[in-house]
Amino acid sequence: MSHPVALVTGATSGIGIEIARQLREDGFSVAISGRSERRGAEVAQQLGDGVRFIAADITAHGAPARLVNDVVSVFDRLDVLVNNAGIDHTKDLLEVDDAEIDELFETNTFAAMKMLLAASRQMRAQGDGGEIVNITSRLASIGVPTMGIYSATKGAMHAFTKAAAVDLAQYNIRVNAVAPGMTRTPLYQEWLDGLDDPEGEAARVASAIPLGRIAEPGDVAAAVRFLASPGAAYITGASIPVEGGYLAK
Repeated sequence: MSHPVALVTGATSGIGIEIARQLREDGFSVAISGRSERRGAEVAQQLGDGVRFIAADITAHGAPARLVNDVVSVFDRLDVLVNNAGIDHTKDLLEVDDAEIDELFETNTFAAMKMLLAASRQMRAQGDGGEIVNITSRLASIGVPTMGIYSATKGAMHAFTKAAAVDLAQYNIRVNAVAPGMTRTPLYQEWLDGLDDPEGEAARVASAIPLGRIAEPGDVAAAVRFLASPGAAYITGASIPVEGGYLAK
């Protein structure tokens, strides 16, 4: 029997790389996608055999369907989609302009929805089900100053996860979400390095989390790994928070 096939979008840095690594360890053939051909080639080489980079800007017209077709042309099928591609945004709410709103929703919500639909159509055609994991955020469930538009894009995906899970259950396609909190990624480090007191801010952020630290990419990837495994075969429409207990306070 051939290996199951996973597609991880936004897999050229941070959490996406670790998700691809863990799925590969579990025996998946893995397609990783992103906009940077240079970074994609480097990551694919780093992760080794069974991983293929496919360049894609999923916000482009028709790109989600093309990406799924490209994955199937390489690996013959698609069993798992991890909707990980996204962009961050922080700005005083009343200073946000229309272009920023459009860009955030195009990437974090509309492209992710289209990826889900394209992957689901392929899984339905295969006839044996599949799994979709949407990477959302703790901010889908809470309000944080300066993060309003980003929160809205992730909140929409949180709601869409539940609705799609109900719609697609008839095809044995499971749809779940993983909602990370603050995670130690290159974007986090870049933000921290730009502050006047990086060490003090890092300590402050960690102190607000019951478990006393921010997440590592591996923490988030482990939740995805579980949802993509046979052990999660009866789980759909769920959102797993990976935020050290922040939302439990």
